[in-house]
Amino acid sequence: MVFPIIMIAVCLLMGGGVFLYTKLSEKKKAVAKQAADNTAQITANEFINVKDIRGKFLYTRDGLALCYLKILPISIDLFSKSEKKQIIRQLTANLSSVQYPFKLIAVSRPVDISPLLSELSAELTESGEMKQKELLKQEILEMGGYALSGEVVERQFYLILWDKAGENAEHELLQRLKYLSGYFGDVGIQAEILEQQGIVRLCNLVNNPSYVHLENADFDAAIPVLENAGEK
Repeated sequence: MVFPIIMIAVCLLMGGGVFLYTKLSEKKKAVAKQAADNTAQITANEFINVKDIRGKFLYTRDGLALCYLKILPISIDLFSKSEKKQIIRQLTANLSSVQYPFKLIAVSRPVDISPLLSELSAELTESGEMKQKELLKQEILEMGGYALSGEVVERQFYLILWDKAGENAEHELLQRLKYLSGYFGDVGIQAEILEQQGIVRLCNLVNNPSYVHLENADFDAAIPVLENAGEK
């Protein structure tokens, strides 16, 4: 008589345990689903820590103000070895006086060949020779293919300055950017301070996958060697 009662009690306990486990599992799944839904509702600005972009500044959610200096490219192949050393010495001396932190970033983006296409189209319209028209059409098609494929890319370089957002922070950052721009200008390298639209484009280049160009990440092991700039 005692054994059936024990078996019934054990079955009830097991059934209660299974029921409790099922309820707890459902509750955990509901909490996880709600957390996932909340994560999905996070805006892009919250995800990349951007609060606002106004004028020449990007403001972060943790109270920082950032501004950007775009370094325009030059072709070093046009300089002699002595001219390159002179640029290195001058730029090193200029930047050695910088007593505040800054960050250098390099991003790749497809080359804008729309001016070239416009020029070719204008020549095609003005041309009166059939052979020249045919060559121009082929060139336009070729350039258009490069533009659509995104295979022709250029490296763009930016300097980033930041400080705690405050009453005089923006003015101080702009002064620092102007000095940096002057340092590069002394050696013939042009630079420009990014405005609002330029900052948005840079954010897209860095954070938007649709703007990212896939690059070859292969590299060879090598030991970098710095040349002595003081050698004649």
